[in-house]
Amino acid sequence: MCLIVLAWKARPGFPLVVAANRDEFHGRPAAPAAFWADKPAILAGRDLEAKGTWMGVSRSGRFAAVTNFRGATEVRAAESRGALVTRFLESSISSKNFLDDLTRKTTLYSGFNLLVCDGEELWSMSNRDGPPRRLEPGVYGLGNTLLDAPEVDEPKRRFAAELPAIEPLFSVLEKSKIVNARYGTRCSTILIRHGKQVRYAERSFSPDGEAQDTVRYEF
Repeated sequence: MCLIVLAWKARPGFPLVVAANRDEFHGRPAAPAAFWADKPAILAGRDLEAKGTWMGVSRSGRFAAVTNFRGATEVRAAESRGALVTRFLESSISSKNFLDDLTRKTTLYSGFNLLVCDGEELWSMSNRDGPPRRLEPGVYGLGNTLLDAPEVDEPKRRFAAELPAIEPLFSVLEKSKIVNARYGTRCSTILIRHGKQVRYAERSFSPDGEAQDTVRYEF
C-alpha cells in the first residue's frame, strides 16, 4: 500500500508537513528526488518509464502527490497518473481550478487519488469517488483506497505524535514499509514547510528493505 500522511495548517508555523511511502515494482526504473533538468522549478523523484512523478514540490511552494486506486488499472488508459502531479507543479492556477478542469478528463486515467496544494488551499480528488474536496486544517491519510480510509488510521496517529521533525517521521514511515523482492517500498519522503522555507528529504530502499541514500534539500 502506498501511504501519504499529512498535516495541513495543523501546527502553528508549519502549514504543511507530509510523510509518504512509495510502493512500486523494483524493476520499474526511477530517479531519486532532485530538481529536474528539463523542469528546474520541480523537486521530485521521477518515474523514468512514464516520466512523471508520485510526489513533488515546486520552488513556488506548490505541492502534489498521487496514489493508485487499488485494483483500478485500465491497460488502455491514455495518460499516466504521474503526469497529474507534474502538470500541477508546473502550472500557476489554483488547486480548485486545476481539479475542476480535471473532472472533465478523469476517464483518461486509471484509478487515482490526487492531492494538490497551491500554498493557500489543499484539495483532494479521486476518480473513484465524488467531486473534488477542499480540505480543512487537520491531519489526513491516504493509501490506495479513499482519503482517510480505516487502513490509514494507525499511521495517522503515529504521524500526529511526531510532528514536525524529519527523522522521527522517517521512523513513522518505517513501520508501514513493505519489504518484498518484487514489489515493495522503494522510497520514503518527508516534506516540511516552515513558514516560507521548504525542507525535503527522500530515503531510498533496496529490494531487501535496507536503507540506501538519503537526499536532502532546503530552499
